[in-house]
Amino acid sequence: MRAVVQRTKSSQVSVNGQVVGQAGPGLTVLLGIKRGDQTSDAEYIMDKIINLRIFEDEEGKMNRSLLECGGEILLVSQFTLYGDVRKGRRPSFTDAELPERAEPLFAYCCQFLRDKGIRVATGIFGEHMVVSIENDGPCTILLDSERNF
Repeated sequence: MRAVVQRTKSSQVSVNGQVVGQAGPGLTVLLGIKRGDQTSDAEYIMDKIINLRIFEDEEGKMNRSLLECGGEILLVSQFTLYGDVRKGRRPSFTDAELPERAEPLFAYCCQFLRDKGIRVATGIFGEHMVVSIENDGPCTILLDSERNF
């Protein structure tokens, strides 16, 4: 599982011109699910995300987590995070999980966050989405459950 985590002032996702999810200050997370990912991968990534110390404390240092700040998350499914362009120029998505297996794991991630008391907004799984992000910093972190980076 891979995640692009962005500290944001606000973000929203639209489908067919209609806003379907929006979040205030907190994080916007693009989440890619790899073939074979399990709930343990989801728990690792979600726990890492909510505990990243990337919010400023009283002294202006990145020392606080989303949990400590009470921020929100816009979580967007993004199979293209597993696009492989090592051969040629057209991405291969063979490493991305099949939608029928990825969607329940994405829902598991959302519930994991909600169970921690975090307000979670999402797009619509499998739809063409337009994501608007007001970056804060900017501050962007890459995570991988296989710890590749």
